[in-house]
Amino acid sequence: MSIVSFSHIVKFFTGDQMPSAEESQKLFEEALLLTLSRATSADSNINPVEVDTVQKIFAEFAGKDVEESEVRIAAISDLYDEATLEGYLSNVSRKINDGQRLQIAKSLAKLIKADDNVSPFEVAFYNSVVDALRVTPAQLMGLVEDPIKV
Repeated sequence: MSIVSFSHIVKFFTGDQMPSAEESQKLFEEALLLTLSRATSADSNINPVEVDTVQKIFAEFAGKDVEESEVRIAAISDLYDEATLEGYLSNVSRKINDGQRLQIAKSLAKLIKADDNVSPFEVAFYNSVVDALRVTPAQLMGLVEDPIKV
């Protein structure tokens, strides 16, 4: 996975064009990597266990390996100079499905707890990501509505 590839996603942010299933998966993977990478520096302390956790989560859900250097580069990416992560995720959230948005939120929680130390900065970061992804508390708790029985 190359950090350089992030720039191609901008085309999905304009208009109502919906990505194909393949493009949606790629957006999910990029959003997952960017979110998790950025989270490693949310408390200004990139812990090696956090980088390792990003690599494991990404391999599990994207089926791809990501190098430590790519995680560290994405954590301080120039993308954030042009647009905030929250703005990016808000746009992407409309292009990926509920399950993918929820997976990013759950993966982020797992990462934040990886070093057994949750800072107030990480909590604030988590809350802003979940809001940008439009993930509800009910979804986070696994509550789904039962279909109406006729």
